[in-house]
Amino acid sequence: MLDKIKELMQLKSKMEEMKKQLDAETVEAASGDGLVHVKMNGSQRVTEVKINSAGAQPQALEQAVRETVNRAIELSMQLAAKKMGAVAGLNFPGA
Repeated sequence: MLDKIKELMQLKSKMEEMKKQLDAETVEAASGDGLVHVKMNGSQRVTEVKINSAGAQPQALEQAVRETVNRAIELSMQLAAKKMGAVAGLNFPGA
């Protein structure tokens, strides 16, 4: 029983360390047309948004923001899955 508690405490410590690492990691995504650039940390917090709206129609810009933020989230989730897999000794598909 004590061994299980010790293992859980070690896992908790590893997960806390992983969270710190994810907070320090950055992923970047850009819209296909180059109008929008988004940076996000591994904890899925947007850290930077750059918009080049010169000559862009509002609808196109809105679409570019949506697509770019969603891509950044996807990249951040892949990063987190990779880190969690390393901590837990698992291999997540797509990571």
